[in-house]
Amino acid sequence: MVKLKDFPVGELETMAAAGERVLECYRVLAKSDTNVVAEVLRGQGTFYEYDHYPTGDVHDPETHSQYYYHSHRDDEHGHFHTFLRQKGMPKGLTPIEQSEATFMKERDDTLSHLIAISMNRAGYPICLFTTNRWVAADNWYGAEDVIAMLDRFMMDMAQPSWPVNIWITNMVRLFRPEIEELVRERDKVVADWRKRYQDRDVFEDRELELTSILDISVEKQIERVNKALMVSRS
Repeated sequence: MVKLKDFPVGELETMAAAGERVLECYRVLAKSDTNVVAEVLRGQGTFYEYDHYPTGDVHDPETHSQYYYHSHRDDEHGHFHTFLRQKGMPKGLTPIEQSEATFMKERDDTLSHLIAISMNRAGYPICLFTTNRWVAADNWYGAEDVIAMLDRFMMDMAQPSWPVNIWITNMVRLFRPEIEELVRERDKVVADWRKRYQDRDVFEDRELELTSILDISVEKQIERVNKALMVSRS
């Protein structure tokens, strides 16, 4: 578990504010007898495994942040994948040297997967995880570059659901230290896999799907952040 007591007060305050916004989204959604997952699936018809919801993904044309929800794992209802597209990235970041996949030829920019957020059937987050390249069809950026992108992720739109967009933006902020740790672990797992199976393309190896995972609780994270803030301010 990431120790928060050594984090700068400013970063802890950002996390605390994000936690408040996440809880506010839950409060507003609960008043309408709905939740984050139900909102993103609203009006989308029959829910099919592997299909992206909402159809066409959600893309902020100003920040170039992107996400979608889908399902294909037994231990959850589904999960959100979050991305940042090339135009939203800090200048100078480029994908690492890697094999070229077919999907790379089908678009005119690059994008980086940031983090996936797993949801339970009640519509609440239960874990964070990272994936191999073939899973999210992204362009692989090194861990430190992905970390540099995290502050750029912002869904500043009313559609398809303003509460969901606020929620997912602030989930990335609330769990920023944990996401950093997961992304670094992702790179270590991939490097170890490449050494073990030198005859394979690690990024397209279907035997390597999840590269790091962490169970989470919004309430416990907020409690940890607030305690760390009290210590830092004392």
